[in-house]
Amino acid sequence: MDNRSYQKAFILDMDGVVYTGPRLIPGAKEFVDRLIQRNYKFLFLTNNSYHTPQELRERLLNMGIDVSEDHFYTSAMATACFLKVQRPNGCSAYVIGGKGVLSELEKAGIEVTSKKPDYVIIAETEEYDYAKIIEATLLIQEGAKFIATNSDITGPSRRGPVPACGALVAPIQKVTGVAPYFLGKPNPAMMYWARKKLGVHSATCFMIGDRMDTDIVGGLESGMTTCLVLSGVTSRDIMNRFPYQPDYVFNHLGEIDPEAILSRRDWVEK
Repeated sequence: MDNRSYQKAFILDMDGVVYTGPRLIPGAKEFVDRLIQRNYKFLFLTNNSYHTPQELRERLLNMGIDVSEDHFYTSAMATACFLKVQRPNGCSAYVIGGKGVLSELEKAGIEVTSKKPDYVIIAETEEYDYAKIIEATLLIQEGAKFIATNSDITGPSRRGPVPACGALVAPIQKVTGVAPYFLGKPNPAMMYWARKKLGVHSATCFMIGDRMDTDIVGGLESGMTTCLVLSGVTSRDIMNRFPYQPDYVFNHLGEIDPEAILSRRDWVEK
């Protein structure tokens, strides 16, 4: 294998790790600056399928972090990748979702239609209504396969938690009795495609996140070294309730030294 695949690399969740709402978390910009200055490969990984990489880049730029669109990987991108792998000769889908997932499906050459689609896809959207729920329900009962970009029940807003993709699938699942296949974290497939985009090996890749049930378990099951930051939704008390534990725990990104931190490959060599 190419030696470059054994260089340290970092995959970072965004909300609760880099920022909270409109504010950067202390130490986040400094950590990203260190990655850039020392030429580490890194990627921002998000389950939010609504925003495009360009919009995510602009959001970070407004907070003072300047990176290219290539540094983002979303659950919408993982969904499009999944369909290309499963149906290399093309497929069709009925989509309840926003511009992020629609853009990625278009890039992948997937036809969006309500006429006998191969798949029904649910993603974050601001256009979710009863007529669309009925159509998705009927299409699944008629044979369309059911997938969703991520299993998150809630997402953040300035006024508090709001329904996310995992909540939007609930009425459709209850009526059809069919559970969707979720492509976002903690699905190891999303972790694999993110690493493939970076061109790195899991043994030297770090997953940094604030959620035990998505970031940490996803990194663990993918063979990556896991780092929990306490700047988001998880406290030490909550962390200790889980049967699996992260390799490292930090208060925030600023405490992580990419030069000093050891990966699973480093441990084996020592």
